[in-house]
Amino acid sequence: MTRIDFYVLPSSDLQERLQTSCRLSAKAWQQGINTFIRCQDTAQMEQLDALLWSYPPERFLPHNRYRDNPHAPIVLGDSIPTLPQPQLLINLATQIPPEYGLFERVIEIVVQDPQHLNSARENFRHYRRCGYDPQRVEL
Repeated sequence: MTRIDFYVLPSSDLQERLQTSCRLSAKAWQQGINTFIRCQDTAQMEQLDALLWSYPPERFLPHNRYRDNPHAPIVLGDSIPTLPQPQLLINLATQIPPEYGLFERVIEIVVQDPQHLNSARENFRHYRRCGYDPQRVEL
């Protein structure tokens, strides 16, 4: 069964979500885990793409957009494509993709923005209704 974690940040800054997704992607890559980061839209995907080119400053994280290279260790997209080995999904979109059960693990990154908190709470309840036991991790 898919493991689902909600990483809760103390900040209300939405940019912190992107930076945290970079840190989590770097850690996953070091462990040989294929990661798909689902972005809310093209604008967020562009922001994250630019951030991944410079994060961390001393290292390169091999990533690409799905349409450019779906086999990259870190793949960015705004919808869930068919992936060769879906392991980790970092969901930055407000809604849960129907394909989340294909992944071994799903991470939702939560900030203290009121609108974002409401969608995160709804996602948490959805996972529970579907029989999952999402865990809350305070960062």
